[in-house]
Amino acid sequence: MNTVFENLKSKGISVVENEPMALHTTFKIGGPAKLMVLPKSEEEISEVIKECNGQGVRYLTVGNGSNLLVSDDGIDAVVILLGKEFGEVKLLGDTTIFAEAGAPLMKVCRFALENGLTGLEFAYGIPGSCGGGAFMNAGAYGGELGNVMFRCDHIDKDGNKGSLEGDDLKLAYRHSAYYENGCIITGAYFKMQKADKEEIKAKMDDYMSRRRDKQPLEYPSAGSTFKRPKDNFAGTLIEQCGLKGTSVGGAEVSTKHAGFVINKGGATCKDVLDLCKKVADTVKAEKGIDLEMEVRVTE
Repeated sequence: MNTVFENLKSKGISVVENEPMALHTTFKIGGPAKLMVLPKSEEEISEVIKECNGQGVRYLTVGNGSNLLVSDDGIDAVVILLGKEFGEVKLLGDTTIFAEAGAPLMKVCRFALENGLTGLEFAYGIPGSCGGGAFMNAGAYGGELGNVMFRCDHIDKDGNKGSLEGDDLKLAYRHSAYYENGCIITGAYFKMQKADKEEIKAKMDDYMSRRRDKQPLEYPSAGSTFKRPKDNFAGTLIEQCGLKGTSVGGAEVSTKHAGFVINKGGATCKDVLDLCKKVADTVKAEKGIDLEMEVRVTE
């Protein structure tokens, strides 16, 4: 790992040691990453991958950390953080938006509004980055990125540039081809439609108002903790089982929305995992339905 650190520094790539992951996840949980790299270009990402491959060192990518739970022991790997340095959003032609992976979805939504483009209103308020959203085909309120996203650029496992389009993206509920292919998404393309700015803003404001009314935005969390079971809602099942307010250590099933496990203060990764197991076991026993975690757990 020291060799990787020195080699990346010598190439002018921003890299830090033992960076607390609690600072880079919306759960505010997680021990240190052995190395964290903050690339500013696709070329730098490629260099990091090739260096890690050459040294036999594991690497993984993090955006806004909004769907991520990191081990209390941290991550024994190189974390490639695609943040604001990698967050350009621009218009291609009249109705296509390109966003780099580090761009917050909120920023992309506001950009669409400024340009009178409809199709992403549902995503206004989703705390993730564009890359993370594309990776999991993020969605809310009946919409998902796959409704308008038609292409993703990436860097593959060998450090080469590439892209996927259309059916090759394998977009499904909270899933894309990137779950399996090991590539790092560097940008996404969205085909939008022209619409009245006031109508777009009204929809965005409505979705944001609903979030504030029904979701525990005042506490750190990773958003919806469990995937939606077929023909049901995780939050509804959890509430029906009387689990609202159930806690383990600093982790709690939100009393505002049972679909959220929140960090009430000082929660550890183990607290969250133990609570999620308790919730899933109870729902299985009482409802006969398996709950699958939507939050990704990393160590």
